[in-house]
Amino acid sequence: MRRFPFSVVSIAVLGVISASVANAQQTQKQRDEQTIEQITITATPLNRTVLETAQPVSVLAGEDLRNNQAATLGETLNNVPGVNSTYFGPVSSSPVIRGLDGPRVKIVQNGLDASDASRVGPDHVVSTETSTATQVEVLRGPATLLYGSGAIGGVVNVVDNRLPRQRVYGLEGEAAYQFNSVADENLFNLSLDAGKDDFAFHIDAFDRDSDNYEIPGSAELGGEEENGELEGSSIEASGFTVGAGWIGDNARASFSYGRLDSLYGIPGHAHGEEHGDEHEDEHSEEEHAEEELVFADMQQDRFQAVLDWQNLPGTFKEVHWHNAYTDYQHSEIEDGMPGTTFANKTLESRLWTVHQPLDGWEGVIGLHYSDSEFEAIGDEAYTPPVDTRTIALFVLEEKRVGNFLWQLGARIEDAQHTPDNSFYTADEDHGEEINFSTMSFTALSASAGTVWTIDEQSSVAINYAYSQRAPSAAEIFSNGLHISTSTYEVGVGFEIEAEEDGFHIEQSTRAIEKEVSNNLDLTYRYVGEHVTFMASLFYNDVADYLFQQDTGLYISGEDVHGHEEEDEEHAGEHADEHGDEHADEHDDDLPVFIFQQQDAKLYGFEAELDWHLDENWRIDVFADYTRAKLDSGNVPRIPAMRFGAELHYEADNWHAELSATRYAKQDNIAAYETETEGYTLVSASVNYYTQVGNNELIFFLKGNNLTDQEARVHQSFLKDEAPLPGRAVTTGVRLSF
Repeated sequence: MRRFPFSVVSIAVLGVISASVANAQQTQKQRDEQTIEQITITATPLNRTVLETAQPVSVLAGEDLRNNQAATLGETLNNVPGVNSTYFGPVSSSPVIRGLDGPRVKIVQNGLDASDASRVGPDHVVSTETSTATQVEVLRGPATLLYGSGAIGGVVNVVDNRLPRQRVYGLEGEAAYQFNSVADENLFNLSLDAGKDDFAFHIDAFDRDSDNYEIPGSAELGGEEENGELEGSSIEASGFTVGAGWIGDNARASFSYGRLDSLYGIPGHAHGEEHGDEHEDEHSEEEHAEEELVFADMQQDRFQAVLDWQNLPGTFKEVHWHNAYTDYQHSEIEDGMPGTTFANKTLESRLWTVHQPLDGWEGVIGLHYSDSEFEAIGDEAYTPPVDTRTIALFVLEEKRVGNFLWQLGARIEDAQHTPDNSFYTADEDHGEEINFSTMSFTALSASAGTVWTIDEQSSVAINYAYSQRAPSAAEIFSNGLHISTSTYEVGVGFEIEAEEDGFHIEQSTRAIEKEVSNNLDLTYRYVGEHVTFMASLFYNDVADYLFQQDTGLYISGEDVHGHEEEDEEHAGEHADEHGDEHADEHDDDLPVFIFQQQDAKLYGFEAELDWHLDENWRIDVFADYTRAKLDSGNVPRIPAMRFGAELHYEADNWHAELSATRYAKQDNIAAYETETEGYTLVSASVNYYTQVGNNELIFFLKGNNLTDQEARVHQSFLKDEAPLPGRAVTTGVRLSF
């Protein structure tokens, strides 16, 4: 598209101009800025900074993290270049990295898998909490070497202090409260660290309670338009974590336990046709509508333990052993009764060692093991219980030669899915012929990159990654109604055959292929006294890309059929727009989505400029763009191009911001998708910092979507049902001690 090269050139020129006009006086960092050359990426085993890695990395920490705080991980990261949100309402939004989401984006907590159900469906909440996090790291592009074949799109690592890393003397921490007007949200969070001698302790807790959020436009629910607020978007969530550690001079042992509970609404399920007949009074209609809402009730228990040894004699100077066990479940509740319960019990272990330099090469060798027992229980379960086991060997090496830092890596992984076929045979309608054996995949991944330090201020990084991804269990074995998304999901292990009386779903005889990705990244970084500029270009060629395609078919009971009265164009409109002229006739029909494989190409850019105009003013400009094509069309649900600017002012105890982000119209659409109009979101905030003794007290006020813009997220399954929130004011106070 013409906007792509124009935007890259414009931002590059702006970066050069800003660098040239900056005066020679040293500019002080503002409170919400990060010194990127000093931030360590904990998601990499060699603990490098952002400037020392060939792979594009962003880190959200400190005041920048607090200012972007949202109820979900996806919305918290939504302003990071190259990162968007799936936006299943405000309740369960996950990160989308360069157009990739679901099982291709790994969500980890302190380096180990979050092990929830968020990679299975967009309606499932990510079981991490950023209000108690210290930083969130985003690795863009394949990160399969350390995290497994699923990380073909990237990794998001949520870091907190639950596993103490260093000695703490006395007591320190943070407590905060905030109120958000758009949903009457109340959020309280507390984080404490204490220590004595070689022992350190940590405790954190949070409590979030919000009502349905207000919307500026309309939401289409059950064929009826709802105005004013989005039904089923409330949240009640709480959690706590306790951790303890022994930190010696050359060793560390830490252990933590965390508990998370959340009861959240699932938008898009207020069935208008059942709200009451013409004889019911208004009170009865409201009671009936409340009964029709769908909720998810989630609980998670998570244990983590680490053992680290450093400064060892011999070939291996460091040894690290990190482990996690997670017991997760959530139930989808409809009409007050559980419809489906999803459970996931995961044991994960990573053991690696750092060897002494060999001919200048320094690196790690490690083993990675994971065993996940996933099941969906209930009459409306759409995927069988599956035991997934992976074991892998990986190696990462780097060497500095002059101005070049070379980075190499490889991983070999064996993944096995063992489904419980009684899920199919227990239902006569599925047929006795469905019988899957254990599926095994051997995935190979490798990468090669270099960071060329041009001078003290600028560098160029080039990284090539070859990655193989084993399909996830849900992508293969799904065959059933998914309540929350109001779709019938069919895995790639099945095919839909046309017959005289309609269509029939049967087990496929085709081979299921691994995804094979060839990804190239080119990144330029400039870090001066007054200007920081970063820009990345990427190209990702994926063979046998797995995607969820709207078939244009519908299911009613066990009958799969098309709508004979609609041609393909009108069928596409019907599939994506509820409540049209045919809705009454097909109220009980559900669209059928099937996982398919085609070759795909994804390419685009991210760019960000941070420029200090003088001691008080600075401006932050960013843009990103992803284009995704299949052999036969476009990849579904790809975020639109966007660009934005943020003006910062800081003087004495005050810090203020004014920002605007423009989301372009998305008209590169797949079959049965509709275009999404562009929109602009405007926000502003002000913080006041003061001292109470030796402690810092911060009062903050922020306004989002100040123009009350009606905005819909193209990559959301609920684009029509769930517009973004309307005008919102957030106010609160935070104490650091």
